[in-house]
Amino acid sequence: MPEAAPASDEPFGLDDEALASRPTVYAPGALAGQVALISGGAGGIGRATAWLFARLGARVIVAGRSEAKLDALVAAMGARGLEAGRCAVDIREPASVAALFDRAYADHGRLDCLINSAGGQFPQAAIDCSIKGWNAVINTNLNGAWYMMQAAAQRWRQAGAPGSIVNIVVVTSHGLHGIAHSIAARSGVIGLTRAVSVEWAPLGIRVNCIAPGSIETEGWKVYSPQARAAYPRSNPMMRVGTTWDIAEACMYLSGPAGNYISGEVLTVDGGGQHWGETWTTGKPPYFEGSA
Repeated sequence: MPEAAPASDEPFGLDDEALASRPTVYAPGALAGQVALISGGAGGIGRATAWLFARLGARVIVAGRSEAKLDALVAAMGARGLEAGRCAVDIREPASVAALFDRAYADHGRLDCLINSAGGQFPQAAIDCSIKGWNAVINTNLNGAWYMMQAAAQRWRQAGAPGSIVNIVVVTSHGLHGIAHSIAARSGVIGLTRAVSVEWAPLGIRVNCIAPGSIETEGWKVYSPQARAAYPRSNPMMRVGTTWDIAEACMYLSGPAGNYISGEVLTVDGGGQHWGETWTTGKPPYFEGSA
């Protein structure tokens, strides 16, 4: 089985300079007066979404485990005149999640949307996955997402206010091989999304998912160069996507344009769900026809 790539200094994805100036299809002020909470806010997709939402006028709260990374992001956004705050959170711990929402409401008095971008996985053949590794991914990607979803919904119910949740998952409708633990967890999030989109509709709460395909982020460092080299050929467009592509999809679903959409999974993968396959651990010789 191919091993994960060693740590690399090679830059992956869009940096803050690019995110601060990249063109957007959305109008300035589209989120004026809104408050957005973004978990995994210092990471690739979360970071791009934070930049976009703040540039569109939202007050952004970025949340994650690394205070240093959050501080650096907030400083970069503040230097551009954007309104952003940060709060450390471990989404695997309900008490930490509750404290995050307490802080958000204490600072802003409201919350309009939650982007659940926090998560993580590592490439490994399912047959060799340890119990510890399995539980770590399930606890973060499924349980952590649920704690955030439920906390947001309870706050909106208490306030009698509407809200929107967008969960970042993975494409589960075609071959995404080598991360069975994450497929299981993210499939659970998709199921939860569909279930609560019905339960929470009377509260004015919309819940949706975005399933990114091959998106270039810092997380690519854990994958081998051989696996990464194949990613552009995982879809008929023959290229990888950017974190900005996903950020703009988050805006579509969570903003006014998506006000009649709930319980959906928006796949942003260059058509890969219909044609293609992604091997995070590299394609085994058997499937290359060389075994």
